[in-house]
Formats: sequence, structure tokens, C-alpha cells
Amino acid sequence: MTDPDKPINFIQQVINHDLESGLVDRVITRFPPEPNGYLHIGHAKSICVNFGLAEQYAGGCNLRFDDTNPEKEDEEYVNAIIDDVRWLGFQWQGDICYASDYFDQLYSWAKYLITQGKAYICELNSEDMRAFRGTLTEPGKNSPFRERPALESLNLLEEMKTGQIDEGRMTLRAKIDMASPNINMRDPVMYRIKKMAHQRTGELWNIYPSYDFAHGQEDAIEGVSHSICTLEFAANRPLYEWFVDNLPLPSQPRQYEFGRLNLNYTVTSKRKLKQLVDESYVEGWDDPRMPTISGLRRRGVSPQAIRSFCDSLAVAKTDGVVDMAQFEHFIRDDLNTNASRAMCVINPLLVTLTNYGADKSERFVVAGHPNRDDLADRNLPFGHQIYIDRNDFSEDISLSRKKFKRLVIGDYVRLRSAYIIRADDLIKDDSGEITEIIGSIVDDTVGKDAPEGIRPRGVIHWVSATDCADCTVKIYDRLFNKAAPDADEESFLEHINPNSLTLIEGCKAELGLANASAGDHYQFEREGYFTRDSKSDSLVFNCTIGLRDNWKI
Repeated sequence: MTDPDKPINFIQQVINHDLESGLVDRVITRFPPEPNGYLHIGHAKSICVNFGLAEQYAGGCNLRFDDTNPEKEDEEYVNAIIDDVRWLGFQWQGDICYASDYFDQLYSWAKYLITQGKAYICELNSEDMRAFRGTLTEPGKNSPFRERPALESLNLLEEMKTGQIDEGRMTLRAKIDMASPNINMRDPVMYRIKKMAHQRTGELWNIYPSYDFAHGQEDAIEGVSHSICTLEFAANRPLYEWFVDNLPLPSQPRQYEFGRLNLNYTVTSKRKLKQLVDESYVEGWDDPRMPTISGLRRRGVSPQAIRSFCDSLAVAKTDGVVDMAQFEHFIRDDLNTNASRAMCVINPLLVTLTNYGADKSERFVVAGHPNRDDLADRNLPFGHQIYIDRNDFSEDISLSRKKFKRLVIGDYVRLRSAYIIRADDLIKDDSGEITEIIGSIVDDTVGKDAPEGIRPRGVIHWVSATDCADCTVKIYDRLFNKAAPDADEESFLEHINPNSLTLIEGCKAELGLANASAGDHYQFEREGYFTRDSKSDSLVFNCTIGLRDNWKI
């Protein structure tokens, strides 16, 4: 049950009333994706709401695929959705359900409505049907086939089913009210002819039910007590209820709608996401720049960060737009707590330490996390030559300590978890590019205060030049450079951020990262949070997110 001290949302209020009044004795929800694309961050909120309510009320949540349109559906999407729900940490009750499991029953109910004078076979083509439907301000007109005898409609429906009628020639429509102010109630299509194989039923069917006809009946078959949809289905609810009220169903589900998650700097239309994939604007559905759950996973976002973010959002009766920075806050907060620390030099510059023997080496044992004793210690090799980041050195010796807290000729910095060093000289190539820093260590300064008279400018990261892992780093930014990329008349593609991916090769990581696995999380000190790319055979790290937000809105 709900916590009496915590405010509850309107759906919880409905559930509490239904339980207390005895209207329902067990809460059953469902998550019913259509397998025509990968799940995105908007779906994550719906998953958290539906599975979360079932868990909160000790009920159950069904995972059901609304696979009623074989033209756009694929087994790849089914498998990806199953993986995503499981990765987020949720478990559906019983077996996975499919709308196609109920095709025989749905067909039987369609015939029942015909016998009751509440459905008919219509021969209007799609263009004429639109013309007859009317507008938001004008009522529609009855189809000339609306009073077709039931027996004739039954026979034609069977011919549609067995493939004797061409696509587009006929549909089965519910007979409701062509003058209804709700266009969804103006004799909606229940079945249409599609002569194509279905991924689960093969070539058995030549007709497929519409989502509106199938949805409520699927809920009834599965005993769903609270059918929770996003707000765009509010106008469909009267139709949902009409089918429920006019069919001999095993239960009486009810539909409730809440505001969907809209995140700025993204698009969450599956059609538009598919266009990004099909036209190669991104690598695929799991490109780390995509708002898909698989893309977020590959980028290094944890399931807990997604769930915490979704749980922080209001379950309300209105839509709204959430700032990307709010999502990024939960990502950083999670990674700050759970990511192991590591060092990676993204833009390496060689430093030779002249007073440290070329044949000498040490290993420093360093904590994996400053506040997590349960994370394994790291073992850092140290030797005669190291790499530091090129941005951590400046030739300008006039820079003040306050302005530049890194290395300059004649001054000191501390290497993270190692010695204090001084830059003594530098070497350049023929083009004037700095190729090497000549430096020296300050003895006996590992883990100790600086000697009197030596004050390091700051602390920088480093790796051993001889014992390190060569790697590539991918720095990701927002895919779109406009907060609402699909809000205006121009194409959303015009707002793709040309700097959404920066590939940096030749990076040098501490040796232990050679064994990193996809799904492991690291804070590359002073750089950001990273994870190993699951799609690369070589050592590639994806930047999940920077240490701080660099976007100016």
C-alpha cells in the first residue's frame, strides 16, 4: 500500500478507492509496446509507472506486445524491448503476452458485433472514408454500406480473412455515431486487409485488428484492472469503453491517462528516430546519442539513474517538457556514487623525469573510489616516463597560479596519488609542436606534504608511458542543438548538432582499464564519466557525461 505520509498521485487515488470499495481485489497493470521500434526515455516513464504501481500494491504487471501491424513490426524490436525492460530491473508476471495470441478471440468478437448490428463491412476507399468522416466542426455522413445485412457482412469478413478480397477494397467498421463530436467514435475501422506474413502467426491471417479494437479486449482477457496510458490516448477512451461495454468480455478494465515524458533537445517519435537510423544520421537504434534505452545503456547511463529520474517526475493529467539538465543531474549523481575512479590522458604529452632511473619502476596502490571501500583498489605503475594531458602544460610562465593551476617551466605540480614534479625544459619538433617535457620528481613526496619552499600549483592526472593501455575515446554531446527540434515547420533534421560526436584516438589510459567491460562505469579524473563501448572489439570508451554541465540555455 501507499505510504500515508507521502503525497499520492491521481492514479494512486483511483487505485486506493477501487481497493477500499472492493471494485478490484488485485491491481493488474500492463506495459503494451508496439514492436515497431526501440524503447526510448519516454517509454521508461511508462514502464516505471506501470511496473511501479504493480509492485507498490503487490499486484502484477503484464508485458504485452501489441503486434497488430506486421507491416512495421519486427522480431528485432521484440527482443530489444524484452532486454530493455529486464535491464531496467523489472519483471513481468507470467509469460510475455502478445496481441497475436488473441487473434482468434478478437475475430470472434468482431463477428459478434456484426450479429448485434454494431459493425459492418464498408467498401469506401481511404479517400472517401476521410471525406465521409467530417471535420472537428462538421459531423460525418453515414457510409452507403452502413445498413448492410449482418449475414452479408459476416460472409465478406470471412472472405477478407481468407484472402479473397484485395487490400484496400473493404474494412470492418464499428457502427457507432457519425455525428459524434469525438471523431474517434465516427464508425472507426476495426479490421483492415493486409496480405503480409506476421512475425508470429505467419500467413494465417490476411486481416489484422486495429489498435483501438484490440487494446481494451486484450486488457479484459488478461484481467487488467487499471489500463494506464499516456495523455494522447485520452480521446480514444470513449471508444475503448464502447467496445468494453458492447462485448461479452471476461472483465471490465478501465483506462486512465497521464502526461507523457517530453525531454528537450530530443525527439521521441519512433517514426523520427527510425528516420535517423535509416538515413544514417546515427549508427543505429543503440547509438549513444539516441534517447533510446539501448542507446543510453551503451552510453553508460545506469538503470538506477533512469529509474530515479522517472520516479522524480510527476504523474499528472497534463503534458510538460522536462529540461535535459534534470535528467543529467540524476546521471551524474548516480555515477558520482557508483563509478570507479581511473585516469586517462586524452591528449597525451610525454614527460621524461631525468632524476628517476630509466630502469626503475614503482606501483602505487590507490583507492578505487574515495568513499567506497567495497570497490577494488587500483594498481598504478610509475616509471621514468609518463604522459600528462597536453592541456595541463603551458609555455607561458607569466600565468598566475590562480589562473593556471597546472604545469609551467620552472614550477611544480602534484601528480595524482604520486610524486610532485617540476618542469625543467621542453623539446619541440621542426614545426614548433611540443613533443616532450623534461622534468624531475621531488623525492619523498608520494602521499606526503610538499617540502618547505615548494608549493605545487595544483594536481593533475597522468599514466605511465611504458605501462598503459592505448585507447580511443568518444565524446558525445546532445544530438540536437535546439531545445525543441521538431516544434517548428522546418525539419527536425536541420537542428542536428554537427558536434554531437568527437572521436579522439591515441589516448592513454591507466593499465587496469585494458580489462574494462561494457557496463562498467568509470570517472576519468578531471575529464568525465565513461564506459567501455559494447560494440567495439578494440578498447573504446564512450563518454557518458561530463563532470559538469557546459550547456548555456
